[in-house]
Amino acid sequence: MRTSLESVPESERTTIDDARSPNTITILRTLVRRELSTAVINRTTLGFFFGLVAVLFAIAWFGGGMGAGYISTIIDLLTPLQLLIPVIALVFGYQAILGDKRRGVLAVLRTYPVASWQIILGVYVGRAIGLAAVISVALSFLIYPILLIEPYSPVFYATHTGVDSPMLFLRFIVLTTWFALVMLAVAVAISALAGTARTALALTGLVLLAVLFLADIALVFALSRGMIDEASLLGSLAISPLSAYRGLVLETTVAATSGTGPRAASPLASVVGLFGWWLGSLAIATLAVRK
Repeated sequence: MRTSLESVPESERTTIDDARSPNTITILRTLVRRELSTAVINRTTLGFFFGLVAVLFAIAWFGGGMGAGYISTIIDLLTPLQLLIPVIALVFGYQAILGDKRRGVLAVLRTYPVASWQIILGVYVGRAIGLAAVISVALSFLIYPILLIEPYSPVFYATHTGVDSPMLFLRFIVLTTWFALVMLAVAVAISALAGTARTALALTGLVLLAVLFLADIALVFALSRGMIDEASLLGSLAISPLSAYRGLVLETTVAATSGTGPRAASPLASVVGLFGWWLGSLAIATLAVRK
């Protein structure tokens, strides 16, 4: 009896080939599990978490926002988080692909039927789970003390017309976590483009400088020179991920209780801007790995 592959009917041969080749779900699950076990669940991540909880609690407590309500706490936290989130996200991911390059893991993965986009997506999702957990849980810890203290501090309602609500703080947590995941995608792109640790650190520093300072300075310069008119300014703020995040927080949380007033940003443009940075960064990382 013949047992060679040639003796197998075409339909059954396709089934055999599919069984030998892992599907996309299996590949992604394996890569995500590897990232979680090797790069996410460790002492460094735990240190990031407890450090962030301590910093956020100190800012909210000594800034007075915790005693005034959820919106006041958001206002106190917004400026520090605009600095902390990019730093944490870039540190979390700037060696995501570079580490595999240096250890030869990326070269080994290329010998398997694994596409470049699967590598990037698997690495990104694994680290994104850890980063999202750190940011969201750290911010969630502030809800309980605010809930205990805020009813005894009615000063908030003297300056805000809307109803302060834990749902607004939960919205703030979601937006902040999303901003962190966008910056993580930027970090993965840096890691894929860099060939050495020194290059990755240099690119990370440049990106931080651009995101934290240069983008806003460029917008102010363009407005002062007439390159951007006032009518399109709100939409132009979405060009910078930091401005897009800031605008979304102000428009969807603070503006919900402050009544009428000048708009801080265009929510739709901000969402599109953040999504563009996220998708564009992962696309760049995929092209870099493919080369």
